[in-house]
Amino acid sequence: MSEPTGSRARILANIRMSLGSASAPEAIAAEYASIPRTYTRSSDASRPELFELLTDRLIEYDAGVYTASALTIADTIGQILMKRGKSGLAIPAALPQAWLPEGFVFEVAQGYDAYQLDRSQGILCGCTVAIAETGSIVLQNADAQGARILSLVPDYHLCVVFGSQIVATVPEAFARLAATSTLPTTFISGPSATADIEMTRIKGVHGPRFLDVLLVED
Repeated sequence: MSEPTGSRARILANIRMSLGSASAPEAIAAEYASIPRTYTRSSDASRPELFELLTDRLIEYDAGVYTASALTIADTIGQILMKRGKSGLAIPAALPQAWLPEGFVFEVAQGYDAYQLDRSQGILCGCTVAIAETGSIVLQNADAQGARILSLVPDYHLCVVFGSQIVATVPEAFARLAATSTLPTTFISGPSATADIEMTRIKGVHGPRFLDVLLVED
């Protein structure tokens, strides 16, 4: 049987290379490293500019945005919960107690299943990094963030983001995530929303219908 020629041959060769069967792993890694990366990978934006850009993106996605200092986190969370009509929230393990305002009930959702989370009033958590240009918040299965299910099932999500966690671009975010890349990771860009074939917009299909973000100037 003759060898395939032309475009088909090139396609099959690329598949074999991707699978690692045509070249040594070192050669594949070297080829990947040699790919030109001319896209924007960093930014000279100041901290206030990043705050402003992330705020604009979140508002555009229909998320609520609030600000606080490191000393007023609990008070501001209390105000947000009162505005939302919440008497308490589920929280992941190791969430800082200093974030929790008095007068509300917070239950650690360690081991909660989908039914228990669906019955909760929502979830409060931290994050690993936030991306200003895309308005995205990145959560990982780590302290103060918890398992991925916590961000997918509850109808309401309140996330605390510190200024030091905000980067401008996606490449900067992936650089931050390199050390914890093996952890389950979720990217959130606003409340969950989708549209059917008639373009009817539906919220809350595969995540919370309501997202509030507390930006902390640290």
